[in-house]
Amino acid sequence: MACPQCHALVHADALEQLSAQARALEDQANPRQAREQWLRALELLPPDSTQAEWVRGHARNLELAARRTPEAPAKNQWARKLGPLAPVAIALSKAKVLLTIFKLNFLLSLVAFMGVYWSLYGAKFGLGFVALIFLHEMGHFLDVKRRGLPAEMPVFLPGLGAYVRWQALGVSRETRAAVSLAGPLAGCLTAAACALIWWGTGNGIWAALARAGAWLNVLNLIPIWVLDGGQAALAMNKGDRLVLLTAGLALWLLLGQNVFCLVALGAGYRLFTKDLPPHSSRATTAYFVSVLVSLGVVMWLMPGRGFGRQ
Repeated sequence: MACPQCHALVHADALEQLSAQARALEDQANPRQAREQWLRALELLPPDSTQAEWVRGHARNLELAARRTPEAPAKNQWARKLGPLAPVAIALSKAKVLLTIFKLNFLLSLVAFMGVYWSLYGAKFGLGFVALIFLHEMGHFLDVKRRGLPAEMPVFLPGLGAYVRWQALGVSRETRAAVSLAGPLAGCLTAAACALIWWGTGNGIWAALARAGAWLNVLNLIPIWVLDGGQAALAMNKGDRLVLLTAGLALWLLLGQNVFCLVALGAGYRLFTKDLPPHSSRATTAYFVSVLVSLGVVMWLMPGRGFGRQ
């Protein structure tokens, strides 16, 4: 039920549909049918996987909730009262309509996002900057999907940023960290692509986009709060966080970019928090530092300083 090499789930698409239907039923306060959907999903998961363990625990919680919930009226009884409009009412209750609404949220929020940055920075830089943020979020989305886990398209918050909603289903801290770092990795690759276009064309707008994209992704790697760096740091023990602090300080001293000092300060703060994992994750630390250094290289190669447009 899972690939032995990459551990991706074989029935990823079916699991995503079942989990979406189960969440929709939970939102409708229907724990009985939601539990049935989760149990169907359990049949498609490796029995000893963390996802299966999470589903079993969640199903038990739903069973307890179902005992406290009175039986719902007969299925579609409310629809029969609508007479000829009943087929329309039933159709609107299907999960596909919910998925359409999620896509509509994605499109509307993206348009609003584009409008804000267009008005702030002009058409070329504003739309380019939105594209960089979009590709950053798609890095998260695609990494979740390739692991066979359910995820929704990004939602954009004008002036604040964007996020991808996904179901962890009891995955490990290392997997959460990898998903968190996939966004900055995608951001690093797109910033590097902008740098290459600037190198070939000499058009300053591409240099400005490369620097802005790299700067924004470094900012997002500060290991605090809900930032990507903060989520990735949950898989790093005290020694790993000390390595990150050292890397941030070294990049700050070498490149003179204050945003790396913020990364170091965040790592220093996380040395004293009580969320240390039970064991070290060298892979997460290497991933984190590699992306951080790569973003620093892009910033070093571009003209100007900080976020500024040149």
